[in-house]
Amino acid sequence: MFDPRKLEQIAKQIHQAMPAPVKDLGNDVDQKIRQVIQSQLLKLDVVNREEFDVQTQVLLRTRQKLTELEKKVNELEKKLTQSTTSNEEEA
Repeated sequence: MFDPRKLEQIAKQIHQAMPAPVKDLGNDVDQKIRQVIQSQLLKLDVVNREEFDVQTQVLLRTRQKLTELEKKVNELEKKLTQSTTSNEEEA
């Protein structure tokens, strides 16, 4: 497999060897492509990586709290069952 750094170096050398008008055309095309991509991304309902990471952390904390609450509910149900069973045995 090719070394990506080597390919990047070759691409830079080719770019530097191009005549100025071709470089300018390439820069203009690159800028237009970026503008089109940005405008299309703005139309989509997406979040950036930072927002995604924040929501992931919120979800993890919520999941932990849910797990803790499930344990507490199970313990309370167990105590209630034991209390009900012992009250029935007394009667």
